[in-house]
Amino acid sequence: MKKYILSIGLGILSMTGLVGCDSILDKEPLDRFTNANFWTNAANVQGYANTFYNEFTGYGNGSGTGLFYFQTLSDDQAGNSFSDWGQKNNLTTNSTWSGAYIEIRRANIMIENVPNIQETDAVKNHWLGVARLMRAYEYFRLVRMFGDVPYADKSLDITDEGILYGPRTNRDQVMDNVLEDLNFAVANIDDVTSKITWSRNMAQAMKADICLYEGTFRKYRRSEDGQPAPDAAGATRFLTECKTACSAIMGKFTTLNTSYQGNYNSTDLSSNPEMIFYKAYRQTVLVHSLIAYTCSSTKISGMTMDAFNAYLFKDGRPLALTDGDKNIIAPMIDDDLSIAAMLDVRDERLRQTVDPVLMYVGNTYARSGAMEMTSTTGFGVCKYDNTSIPADFRRNTNSNYTHAPLFWLSVVYLNYAEACAELGAITDNDLDISINKLKDRARLPHLSATVGFDDPANNHGVSSLIWEIRRERRCELMFDNWFRYWDLVRWHQLDKLDSSVYPAILLGADVRNDSDNEAPTVGTNIDGSNGAVRTYESKYYLYPIPSGQVDLNPQLNPNNPGW
Repeated sequence: MKKYILSIGLGILSMTGLVGCDSILDKEPLDRFTNANFWTNAANVQGYANTFYNEFTGYGNGSGTGLFYFQTLSDDQAGNSFSDWGQKNNLTTNSTWSGAYIEIRRANIMIENVPNIQETDAVKNHWLGVARLMRAYEYFRLVRMFGDVPYADKSLDITDEGILYGPRTNRDQVMDNVLEDLNFAVANIDDVTSKITWSRNMAQAMKADICLYEGTFRKYRRSEDGQPAPDAAGATRFLTECKTACSAIMGKFTTLNTSYQGNYNSTDLSSNPEMIFYKAYRQTVLVHSLIAYTCSSTKISGMTMDAFNAYLFKDGRPLALTDGDKNIIAPMIDDDLSIAAMLDVRDERLRQTVDPVLMYVGNTYARSGAMEMTSTTGFGVCKYDNTSIPADFRRNTNSNYTHAPLFWLSVVYLNYAEACAELGAITDNDLDISINKLKDRARLPHLSATVGFDDPANNHGVSSLIWEIRRERRCELMFDNWFRYWDLVRWHQLDKLDSSVYPAILLGADVRNDSDNEAPTVGTNIDGSNGAVRTYESKYYLYPIPSGQVDLNPQLNPNNPGW
């Protein structure tokens, strides 16, 4: 006996066939919406589409976690609890799988019904663009995590057994369909300036993110890991589409926010020239807890020494090659280990990301108005804090109301530069109109296409230029939106999260100058591993198809390689 899982759009159950045609039950109710009378105007469609906004998590809602700061499965952070591969404990169900298909069905229902509304073609195409944008986004999330997935471009019911219980579609074909949806969206969604609603700029930014991921993923994937072989033509196509989308945005957005930290700790992003799309929070109405988690008496998930050392020095060179002060041993000043001098000689973004003194077991630190805090690595995270907000609204969960960036110009600049470099046709002008603007804000020398040095730390097997562009991305987007984890996936560098091979990725600050140190250490550095080891296997590039879904549909087998 087959099992059916149904999602009923608009809460409507059809009773056709159960009663005679003259029954009052055949009449449309007059006091509520039905499928027949709902799809009539743009206002109703807008209300329906508003549910999609829930997919943009931002800083989270209430006491829940969001997409900034909390992803400690990376080489940028060491978590208070050891972060192992999430796939190990995610075999029966997966919220991404189930949630994405719910939203895909919602989008397909909208695509099927919007042509019926009594509006102009332009209005209809705007809302069709919104639906196809969100369908693209959900399929991208599925493919990124699971590879081949079942594909449906219509809303399914129990008669669609061939799709409901059919095989997975090749991930490359799904992503080709995603690109078609994205291109329809950027051509048809209204070209408005609003930063909190659907706009063509927002669609272009999403397209740029997705196309950069797909282009580099196809370029660097390896068939020996059970994945399809590299696809040079496909990589070029998606990278070119990314560059095109970035150029469209860069033609409209030309100014960065003067403050790097201001992108993350502002109570009002409406006038920020860098914002393309953001999530607005409001005191006591819609709040989050991100600041509270970084102003807490509970140990903070701190920056690793590996990430700290990724930041360039003021002369534009890395730790191994700089002529600046290379000291990474914090001196004891007024009973605190101070890193102020280290911050003075580094990329300005580092100062706006971590605290000026170390905090660890036995040696706490209180940022202005915050609690006494400790960190897993000694490095505190100040990036998202706003000390001008009253302490009770910062330190307490369910109280924070700073706005969250979702799509913003600095990411577009990073995407553009990387796409140009991966296409093999980057110029100094390309760098000047993109990431060199980020360099200016960080008070660093410009990057040239010829670079001028080779960093010994480059372990990605790429050119010095691409390595420096990847460094710029890492530092600009430190702790942001889970970028780092998925960047390592698409660059095919996930093995760099193996702490048995790269133990330094879980080490923290050097605390040798604290003779009374109580924190666990490896040598003279704080040990952020919690005594555990993370071991890489190639199967971790993909999550397993949830076993609950395989039970419902055996054609989802064979599961992903290694699972």
